[in-house]
Amino acid sequence: MKYQRPKGTTDIIPGETEKWQSIEKKAREIFKRYRYQEIRTPIFENFEVFSRTSGETSDIVTKEMYDFFDKGERHITLRPEGTAGVVRAYVENKLYGPEIQKPFKTFYMGPMFRYERPQAGRLREFHQIGVEAFGVDNPALDVEVMAMAVELLHGFGLKNLKLALNTLGDDESRSRYRKALVDYLEPRAEQLSAESKERLHKNPLRVLDSKEKEDQEIVANAPQILDYLTEEAAVHFETVKNLLEALGISYEIDTNMVRGLDYYNHTIFEIMSDSKAFGGKWTTVCAGGRYNGLVEQLGGPETPGIGFGLGVERLLLVLEAEGIRLPLDNELAVYVVGIGAVTNAETLKLVQSLRNAGFSSERDYLERKPKGQFKSASRLGAQFTLTLGEEELTQGKVNLKEMTSGKEIKVALEDVYTDFEKLIAKLRA
Repeated sequence: MKYQRPKGTTDIIPGETEKWQSIEKKAREIFKRYRYQEIRTPIFENFEVFSRTSGETSDIVTKEMYDFFDKGERHITLRPEGTAGVVRAYVENKLYGPEIQKPFKTFYMGPMFRYERPQAGRLREFHQIGVEAFGVDNPALDVEVMAMAVELLHGFGLKNLKLALNTLGDDESRSRYRKALVDYLEPRAEQLSAESKERLHKNPLRVLDSKEKEDQEIVANAPQILDYLTEEAAVHFETVKNLLEALGISYEIDTNMVRGLDYYNHTIFEIMSDSKAFGGKWTTVCAGGRYNGLVEQLGGPETPGIGFGLGVERLLLVLEAEGIRLPLDNELAVYVVGIGAVTNAETLKLVQSLRNAGFSSERDYLERKPKGQFKSASRLGAQFTLTLGEEELTQGKVNLKEMTSGKEIKVALEDVYTDFEKLIAKLRA
């Protein structure tokens, strides 16, 4: 039998993991500046956490969830997205308490699971980086979240981005719009795709999000939600736009954008790239929005919330297509070259001492000749080599060489153990 990874998953091997670490490091740096702290929730949750929050007609619930009954007959789901689990943790741990700073800001990183047709940038096990902020209904927080998302993507080196913006309004706005949309779609129901026919009365807003050509032609002339906003919802959206402009962040209004999850309301957004990775078509890299009401659905008090999620696999595709090289933290500082079996113990002591002093270090374990060891040091990109032979060992000396300049000096073996930094300074003087 040939053992292979499950369809829709991938192995992230050394050489690739450093790219992931670079992305995570940059995200952590930016989130820290905005005062977001990390939360880690279980990879699996009770089925109801997602079926209740994501919407019974959403693709996630109807088609994509990995759910099963465990040995205790509990209905369990591998998390298909990050927000609902964070909200559950927010409620269960009473992070809304009076002693908690408002807004409560948090971020997460980790794998998600959806059963869908695997394709580039969309796997069955995929990874998300996301943020959530609870407890404030101020449009300024909406703009902060979007500004942070834009800064994050710019921080990776992406330039040609588009912020698409819309609002789903409050409950009354959605109720008004839902009726107007159904009134418009019903006479055209026979022309809709099979999926949109099913959604017409269950969740008509999702028809706007259809990728089917026949649906897109119909919704092109559909009523727009901006015409059905309550005064309060209109003011919220207008303030969001004004604040984006105040920060110099450009945006485009997309009235057909609804997002794929039912918990969104008020501000929703997508940050898109026209990267060659997607054939030059504008494709979403990061998306999110406001979800006032979601905390109450999972048993908490009335609490507004907003956040975004970013797919790491999709981001990596864009970075690769754009020729952007991530800074990788895999530099080798010192390679210790040992000549002769008599130096075996001393070279092992050297690499261990250097590691304890904070220098990444390596040595040969295959009993190769000096030439092979130097080739290995070069291939690994070592900054320095320390060469120790039988003669040097007897003298208590070792040769220190800087690989890029080729400069080399003989130093006391004892000094390597006591102050290697000083020896580097001496070599470069």
